[in-house]
Amino acid sequence: MIEGLQPYPSYKESGIPWMPYIPHGWKTERAKWLFTKMNRPVRPSDETVTCFRDGKVTLRKNRRLRGFTEAIVEAGYQGIRKGDLVIHVMDAFAGAVGVSDSDGKGTPVYSVCQPKKAANASYYALTVREMACSQWIIALAKGVRERSTDFRFEIFGKQSLPLPPPDEQAAIVKFLGHANRKIDGFIRAKRNLIQLLNEQKQTIIHCAVTRGLNPNASLKPSGIPWLGDVPKHWKVTRIKYLLKEVDSRSTTGEEPLLSMRMHHGLVVFAEHFTRPPQAASLVGFKIVNLGQFVVNRMQAGNGVIYPSCLSFSGLVSPDYAVFDPIADVDIEFLGELFRSRTMRTKFRSESKGLGTGTSGFLRLYNDRFGAIHIALPPRHEQESIMKGLESECADLNTAIARTEREIALMQEYRTRLTSDIVTGKLDVRQVSVTMSDLENVADLSSEPDEEDIIEEKI
Repeated sequence: MIEGLQPYPSYKESGIPWMPYIPHGWKTERAKWLFTKMNRPVRPSDETVTCFRDGKVTLRKNRRLRGFTEAIVEAGYQGIRKGDLVIHVMDAFAGAVGVSDSDGKGTPVYSVCQPKKAANASYYALTVREMACSQWIIALAKGVRERSTDFRFEIFGKQSLPLPPPDEQAAIVKFLGHANRKIDGFIRAKRNLIQLLNEQKQTIIHCAVTRGLNPNASLKPSGIPWLGDVPKHWKVTRIKYLLKEVDSRSTTGEEPLLSMRMHHGLVVFAEHFTRPPQAASLVGFKIVNLGQFVVNRMQAGNGVIYPSCLSFSGLVSPDYAVFDPIADVDIEFLGELFRSRTMRTKFRSESKGLGTGTSGFLRLYNDRFGAIHIALPPRHEQESIMKGLESECADLNTAIARTEREIALMQEYRTRLTSDIVTGKLDVRQVSVTMSDLENVADLSSEPDEEDIIEEKI
């Protein structure tokens, strides 16, 4: 992809703290001379536009991958037009900067900027995102609240930015659009492979946790229509007789922050995410200890329910439910059972709406969770099933881990390539000439991480 890319012939000092050198043919200019901050009225037909952390700015309905909290009164909302550079004042540090692909309206927390003649909005969306990656936006933070910034237009306008000639801005946008399409195609294929591997793995697990390892075991009616027949020697019981909710809260917020990832379980947040948590403070978050169960009540139907296998205590969102085992159960077996297809379907059917003022939020409340029946083998058989699964799924787990690493390496490559091209370390002028024009040069964002999207905000 980068064959033929070379540095520019010569460079000069830029005076830009996060970008010390620029190609000799480039200039610098303050952002306020490149963009005009708009404050348009909202039209009756305008729909809500959202600026996401992956750089996508689009109508909310175009990206409804999960529910959004809706404002009861849209005080201060402003008009947004296709081609505007939109900067999320509080989330720019995390990459929430992009070019709108639609007309609509947006919250007053956005700076809506119209480019002047010399500025290509798509190039400067990439540039501001590079400022975020370099931690420069964090360095400018005024400390309005922990884990956030206040990158208002007044601050943005004072920043010196690189100013390549217009044709070079267009060449950079064109090249990175082409590169992102290639990278997105690679990542999409790898994610599809992971999905197939996980489906194969889940089929093996489902058979084991619902029928045991002996395919010839005698069955009996469970007495529960949706549960069907179960092995004759297994016990049918309710979840409330196995797990009891606990609610221990942090008084300092100093314990490690944890999160749950689909197919990964309960993990340390900082080891799996580059973005900071959104909560202003971790005081009041729920404490989780080794051996306890954590349920993401809005995503239990997607299998986001895991025991803690970490050797230390940590914190999870107050919206999660934490449980202690109160029966003789293997928590890893119980976790696999809860994530089986049958149980996920049941969890979805038992999840109920949160009420008015939101859209798309369904929760599995504790009373309904506890009332659900499961079929449970004797403890020694639970352990045998888990050992059998470990052996049977070993090759699949290795293949999944290898594919995930390939995706991570490609994402790292994308980040480095974008940085080198936006800051002029690599010259794409000649290479971009051979590329076909982009249908939509403003759409330079990468595909969202589907696992991250389904998680609740922390």
